[in-house]
Amino acid sequence: MINFIFMFSRQGKLRLQKWYEAKESKEKKKIVRELTSTILQRKPKMCNFIEYKDLCVVYKRYASLFFCFAVDRGDNELGVLEVIHRYVEVLDKYFGSVCELDIIFNFEKAYYILDELILGGEMQETSKKVVLSQIEQEDKFQEEEIVELALKDIGLI
Repeated sequence: MINFIFMFSRQGKLRLQKWYEAKESKEKKKIVRELTSTILQRKPKMCNFIEYKDLCVVYKRYASLFFCFAVDRGDNELGVLEVIHRYVEVLDKYFGSVCELDIIFNFEKAYYILDELILGGEMQETSKKVVLSQIEQEDKFQEEEIVELALKDIGLI
């Protein structure tokens, strides 16, 4: 099971975090700070798996972003790397070529895509096509809602 996920930049700025296990805010900040500094200090050729307390942390760097997933020790680390890669592929398809600015300015979409892939710490959907079609439907619904509200504001509905 995935316990938490976070994404941060090469400078150590947190860009996205999702917790599937309840923890106090202070403890979350401590975990993020410790893992971010540990991962940033590691050389690029080093292994992408770290043992942290009773968890296995799997991370991968794509361009200027690090994607970090903490899973139970018994989980398959290569499977988790595959999940990270799948998430990056879906982000890439949705945003064109995803970059840090896409995550900063469209963080709600990044969370929505993550929620379509992972539910309650477990992989929910493996198909990129299904995830992208769900996101497209949600985008259409949002656009229709915005148009409807605008028409109500000017009194046409």
